[in-house]
Amino acid sequence: MLKKALKNASGQQFLLKSSDPHSQQDVLRYCELNKLKCEAKSISNHEFHYIIAQ
Repeated sequence: MLKKALKNASGQQFLLKSSDPHSQQDVLRYCELNKLKCEAKSISNHEFHYIIAQ
């Protein structure tokens, strides 16, 4: 869903919320490969937020 949202919007920021503890590795790697800015925040042991921008 992130990939689709990024494709259709330019210059916007997105807030991605996840409950998957492995999302940190996956999202950060995806952003690195696609040269996206990403700020990760651990809200709790079961909630992670990512602010992603192009």
